[in-house]
Parts: sequence; structure tokens; C-alpha cells
Amino acid sequence: MQHNIQMRRLFASFTCGLLILLPSSGTLAEDEISPPKSDNCQHNQSSPNFLVVGGGGAPYFNEIALEKNVLYFQRTLQFMGYNPQQVSSIFFANGNDGQASVRYINPQGEEQFKQPEIPNLKGATTFSNLQRYFQQLARQQNSQLSFLYFTGHGGKNKQDLDNNSFYLWNEAQLSVKQFSQMLDKMPTRTSVVTMMAQCFSGSFANFIYEGGDTKRPVALQTRCGFFATIKTLPSVGCTAEVNEADYRDYSSSFFAGLSGRDRTGKAVSSADYNKDGRVAYAEAHAFAKVDEESIDLPISTSEAWLQRKFSQQQQLAILSQPISKILQTARPEQRYVVDSLVKKFELDKQKPFKQNLQNLNSAKTQTDEQQAYINRLEMELINIAGEKQIRNSGNKKDIGILERLVKCESGSWRK
Repeated sequence: MQHNIQMRRLFASFTCGLLILLPSSGTLAEDEISPPKSDNCQHNQSSPNFLVVGGGGAPYFNEIALEKNVLYFQRTLQFMGYNPQQVSSIFFANGNDGQASVRYINPQGEEQFKQPEIPNLKGATTFSNLQRYFQQLARQQNSQLSFLYFTGHGGKNKQDLDNNSFYLWNEAQLSVKQFSQMLDKMPTRTSVVTMMAQCFSGSFANFIYEGGDTKRPVALQTRCGFFATIKTLPSVGCTAEVNEADYRDYSSSFFAGLSGRDRTGKAVSSADYNKDGRVAYAEAHAFAKVDEESIDLPISTSEAWLQRKFSQQQQLAILSQPISKILQTARPEQRYVVDSLVKKFELDKQKPFKQNLQNLNSAKTQTDEQQAYINRLEMELINIAGEKQIRNSGNKKDIGILERLVKCESGSWRK
């Protein structure tokens, strides 16, 4: 597809856009694309199979930050005691075909392109490569968990926001439903955890349902995930700038919280909020909600599921309760988010969120980032109170789904 310069600049200015998966002629042999065998890992059988999918769909929106995200993920694995070569499979943009596809800005401020430089890169991000990966994973009898990290562009489905998509190479698309249908063929014993950092990524929380269809039952496999933002909004992080110290995005904060090291190698405050000696995914998610200074509104599968259970009127009723009352049933990581944001804006816990908002100095919410923090606090309070209502509802089906999602989100790379 040909694009003029104006279109290229417009697309390149997007924060994080689409990722689409369609069949491609640039596929790999079956033995080259298989997930790492768990008996080759240095950890036990419950260690995750790590899958990384990344890059833009074409050179003009395949920014170097996406490549650097993959490299940071590899460093995070290594810091946490894994050998990236043994436990991870990586598919990025055009793969190993030699094309200079990664867009970056050189010290002179000029746009340049280079080949991907990612160790142990298996190949391109194509539908057939991913499909073959999951087919192979399904055949591993001792496969217990798969952790998928996606760093790329996401697209908004204006006709159905519950079925957004993400881009793969050659500007193909993979929708929520297509992705979920791949996972439906996995053994029921195989759990899948995702962390997705693209625009409109919250839509992928619907992969907990069979076929990704919210009208169908929750899938037999245990699935949960964490997403940079809600299904209606773009996210940040796709930049052609080279200096990682300036990156402020969800995946940077999530993996910093999970590992205790930011992408420059510096130690960060511990995200072990329940003091059990390990950092759970949910705790890293909470860390990111406070740490990430951006317009993103991070959301998890359980949080997206709760949003569907409560009407706008019911949510307003929750926000009319004193913050201190809502906090009574908060989990440690939820309390951390609320306490941190209440302190940030100097709010009164004894008063409801709505009343605090009316009294808030307008100077404290002038920027988009400040407003995002207020929105994150609002969402967290609804999450906490919503959980309480579900648990007290007596609805065994809803309670079971909630417990299953929360348990999955409380998992960890470290056992």
C-alpha cells in the first residue's frame, strides 16, 4: 500500500495504534516457530511460556520504542532469573528478512530506518506464525501457563468497540474475536495471561469469553490480562525518539513494578503491597497506575468485567460514598492506588469522591495527565466497591467469575 508523506506523518504521530494478523507468505518452518520446551527451562513445569509480539504494521509506524520495549522485556526476564533464549518466543514486525523497518530519529533530528536488532527473534508478526505457535503450545502436555506481551499498535472498531484489533506486519489485523478463537483451541488446563500496551487495548479484556464474544460464556481456559488503556481511548508510548529515559508508558511502568528495576536499570520502590515476598501481576498493574505519568487509563480483565456489571447510575452511587468507607474492603494493591492518588491531590478520605472533586482546585487538573490520574482514582473506587457488591450479591456465577479473574491476576512469574 502506498502512502503519501502527509499520511505517513499523520500515522506516525499516533500514540499506539493497530496490530492486525493475516496470513503471510513470510512464515517459518514448524520447528522454528514452536514455543520453547518447558523441560529445557531452568524453572519448573509451572514456569510460563513467554510470547512477545510487537512492532508496527509497516516501516512508517514501526517506531524504535517498540523494539526497545522488547529488549526491556528480555532484560526483565533475565533480571528475574529466566534465560530469555530458553523460555521466550519473539515475533517482531518484518522479522529476519533484512528489511530496514525500524523508524527512529537520529541525533541530527532526521528520520532514519534500520533493521530490527532483537536477540533470538523468531520471525515476523503474521497470523500464520502466531497460529502455529498456539497450535504447538496446545500439543505440550505439561504446558501450564502462557504469558503474552504485545507492544505495538491497536485499532478502534467503530462498529463494535468490544472487537478492536491490533496490527501485525503488512498492515494486517487481528481482532479480539480472532485472537480468542485461537485460544479456544488450547487445552482447558492452560492459563493465559496477557499484557497489552496498544491503543484501544482494553477491548482485549473480552478474550475471557468464548470466541471473544461478550454474549457467550466465559472460556473454559483461565484467562486474564492487563491493558494500557480502556477500549475507547488511544495510549502513549510509540515514539521514534531513542532515549529510553524519557519513555513514559504503561509497559515501562508495569515491568518496573513487576521486576523492581526500571528500563534504565535503576531500582524502584517495591510493588509487593501485600508483603508476601513476590510481586503479582495485579500489584505491577497498581504500581503502573501511580507511576505512569501519561493520559493512559490502565485496566485489567476483572476491572473491565466489573464495568459491565454496573450502570452509570450505580457507579455514581458508589462515588457518593465516603472514600474511607469504600477502602474498607480494598485489597492492598487497590489501597495503594487510592492512598497514593488521594495524597497526590490532597483529598479528604472522609468525604465522597464527588464532593472532593467539586472542592478540588482547578489548577491541579489542568493537564491531560492530571485529569487521567483523577479518572484512575475514580475507576479504582468503582472497582473496589463493585467487587464488594458482587461478593455480597449471592450470585454464585458472578462470584465464581470474579474469583477466577482475581486469582489469575494475582499470579506471578515468581512461584
